[in-house]
Amino acid sequence: MNVQGMKTECSTGRKNLSLSRVSRRVPVSTLAGVRVRSEGNARADLARGLMPLALGNIGMKMPESKRSIAVSAGADPPDVPKRDGRQGGREWLQSILSRFGPIREKSSNTTVLDFEKPLVELDNRIKEVRTVAEENGVDVTDQIKELEERARKLRQDTYSRLTPTQKLQVARHPNRPTFLDIALNISDKFVELHGDRGGLDDPALVCGLGSIDGVSFMFIGHQKGRNTKENIYRNFGMPQPNGYRKALRFMRHADKFGLPIVTFVDTPGAYAGKNAEELGQGEAIAVNLREMFGFRVPIISVVIGEGGSGGALAIGCANRNLIMENSVYYVASPEACAAILWKSREKAGAATEALKITSSDLLRFGVMDESIPEPLGAAHTDPMGAFPAIKEAVMRNYRMYENMSADEIMLDRYNKFRKLGMFEEYLVRGGDREGAKEALSKAPGAKTKAGTYAPTSDDAEFLEMMADMEEKWEATLQDKQEWLMKPETPAPGFNSPGLLELAVAAAEAEGKSIGVSNFSQTNEHAGSNGSSFENAPLH
Repeated sequence: MNVQGMKTECSTGRKNLSLSRVSRRVPVSTLAGVRVRSEGNARADLARGLMPLALGNIGMKMPESKRSIAVSAGADPPDVPKRDGRQGGREWLQSILSRFGPIREKSSNTTVLDFEKPLVELDNRIKEVRTVAEENGVDVTDQIKELEERARKLRQDTYSRLTPTQKLQVARHPNRPTFLDIALNISDKFVELHGDRGGLDDPALVCGLGSIDGVSFMFIGHQKGRNTKENIYRNFGMPQPNGYRKALRFMRHADKFGLPIVTFVDTPGAYAGKNAEELGQGEAIAVNLREMFGFRVPIISVVIGEGGSGGALAIGCANRNLIMENSVYYVASPEACAAILWKSREKAGAATEALKITSSDLLRFGVMDESIPEPLGAAHTDPMGAFPAIKEAVMRNYRMYENMSADEIMLDRYNKFRKLGMFEEYLVRGGDREGAKEALSKAPGAKTKAGTYAPTSDDAEFLEMMADMEEKWEATLQDKQEWLMKPETPAPGFNSPGLLELAVAAAEAEGKSIGVSNFSQTNEHAGSNGSSFENAPLH
């Protein structure tokens, strides 16, 4: 490659030197692989490569500081990508990003529940068989398929017969997907919002705007951590009062701009520390409960882990309450319930069964409206498989209220909670509830002596008995009989509670031994003489 007719002007102090012709063969390798973005850049690169040659022809030396960037003939300039086997930009970037891809094998320190140990052992056995077969070049495809089918059936059988205590353990599993995991995977775009407009923020309760299939939502949810450091930062998912005030601020924002609200519940309860009580924890929860019934936009609540007490209900007053298959929802934790009723945390298992906190029980009682199925082995074993089901359930329930007016949405939410706690009262003999309910539906009806309708003759007899007891109580009140079995007082003069004990203690303090009979006699003697008890001598 010849470069001719190139004019270069060099300024060296007072002298201006002009080079009319510079002819030098430049190896093709000098410019090989250079991407020319513009004509000016190409000329600058070429001049930079020829500069030391031009200065050498006129007897000048390059400064030492510039000599380091000079390129000798036959060598590549520093800005030319090297082709010596090193990776290019794209390959280098892919090698970096590959380190952050999904893990292919579970870590050895992953939390394993007691009932999951046989499943983990079978999975490890399958991996060992596959590894040995690959190393020895043996085809064991059929054997591996058989083991995988056996593992699938064992996993299905295990998780279909979980006890309430085991479901509670699954709901608290540290690898279970958190609110941010779900929000970032079911939404097309998510932006987190901060602050309660009172100078505080709470990492345990996260709020943000997100969109799903072109529909904008206000996402609010409890956030737990993955390890000890994150849990301390998130306060183990237990919000402070400022967290609930932050949630209320953004719920009001969503109501003002017509954004549907989706809440994700995953908390053992509101934080009960001294600082939280001083800041008004109960007031913050109560205000949220009151305000959520007045919002004109649909509210959908999803229990993704554990929902405890008022801390969960403060963002759970929704039109539709959904719960994941292995989640729990309770008014008090089983440990707290056992400590209150049995004075021991060892009874937590019995409390878990008595509280009826599983998704199936909550659906049967009407507390929850729908259960979201989880992948085989629960959501903590396959989080990516749980996200599509959550997204589908949220959108399907949202479509139910898409064409409703604001008044219809508020009335629907009000009626939902008014129906909670309604019960049907009827007599059951021998614990046969189904038989009693069937007999109740077929009963011809009966009436009491007063003419009150009752479904059966037994019910009529029971109503008469209750009416007689009420009449007897009213008669007792009219006769001023405050006691059915009036307690006996020790003596007429000792009507004041504790007076007898006080007198005995005073006498013993003076070193005198005196009995109750002596007090009675003294009191009677004092009363007959017309003197007070205080003036009577103690003998």
